[in-house]
Amino acid sequence: MDIALIVGYLASICSMTSFVPQVWKIIKTADTAAISKRMYAVTVIGFALWSVFGVMRMEWPIILTNLVCFCLSAFIFVMKILPQGRRSQLAAKLDPDR
Repeated sequence: MDIALIVGYLASICSMTSFVPQVWKIIKTADTAAISKRMYAVTVIGFALWSVFGVMRMEWPIILTNLVCFCLSAFIFVMKILPQGRRSQLAAKLDPDR
């Protein structure tokens, strides 16, 4: 396997897993106070554009990585913009033990 491809896959794994702890924390606490709405808006748009770029180039590692990151960051963004009551309801649905 090409070393560049290995580096790309490792980067993909790091990118995707970096969002999971934040998503889980938001589900557990429904707390988004420390999250920047503008930064996550830009992040979501960036992952959407990277996904489109991957589709245009038919580069599956780029497509899959950025679609996963798009979904995770979009979830965080949606939780940020939801009113506290709705955020808590959604978090409770996703984690009934909360």
